[in-house]
Amino acid sequence: METILSPHSLSPLLNPNPKPSTSKNLFPISSQSRSKFQCFCKPISLSPKSLKSSLPVPSIWQSHLQHGLAALSISLALNFSPLLAGGIAVASEFDVLNDGPPKESHLVDDAGVLSRVTKSDLKRLLTDLELRKNFHIDFVTVRKLTSKADAFEYADQVLERWYPTVEDGNNKGIVVLVTSQKEGAITGGPAFIQAVGENILDATVTENLPVLATDEKYNEAIYSSAKRLVAAIDGLPDPGGPSFKENKRESNFKSREETEEKRGQFSLVVGGLLVIAFVVPMAQYYAYVSKK
Repeated sequence: METILSPHSLSPLLNPNPKPSTSKNLFPISSQSRSKFQCFCKPISLSPKSLKSSLPVPSIWQSHLQHGLAALSISLALNFSPLLAGGIAVASEFDVLNDGPPKESHLVDDAGVLSRVTKSDLKRLLTDLELRKNFHIDFVTVRKLTSKADAFEYADQVLERWYPTVEDGNNKGIVVLVTSQKEGAITGGPAFIQAVGENILDATVTENLPVLATDEKYNEAIYSSAKRLVAAIDGLPDPGGPSFKENKRESNFKSREETEEKRGQFSLVVGGLLVIAFVVPMAQYYAYVSKK
């Protein structure tokens, strides 16, 4: 848009000697005022470019809007990425059920915590047991559980899904280790439970799996549990579980001598505080009265 003052409107200013007008001029303009007026009245041009340069506010808003959208995208990505990661972890829990038992490895390391050496030693140990005693044991590691309350329920679910009939699961054993909960469970068919024995099953679940998993010694937890189960099936002496000393665990209970010693020290400290609380104010009071 462009607005220019026409020559007719500026004719009194451009012509220094205008012709006398027939109409009366109610407000005569002197030559001095006319010259001042002529200095300030110049053609004004309003083009789109000048409007754009004179109004920078929309461009600033646009820049802020772009930065805001970028920040919002980053925030959404950060907020929803844990959910996506959690969805992958949850899906693997059900993949273990759907994929069925491992064919040769005797292991489903879904948590990804076992080394190649442990996998190789475990396969050799359990394959030898199956050839000699016709007992098949599978180990399963998962990060966390969402479909079941604990490892025992999930282990029973795996056994029922992999071996749906009693005949199929009679000589089968399932050992589950949940790394996030630091707990494990063992289940199996009637023949497997009888061959191992309730005592060894309980000891393995309460000692090998949770104690070593708490210190994140997952390889030792899995392999020591396998050796203990195999020894029980072979009728050999129980190798036992990890000791508290090896896992840097100390008892929270004090002995009787330590308790009596602590009690005597506590009584001495309390008695001293009582003396200070009563004797010192009384001495200050008597000193104040004696001065009077």
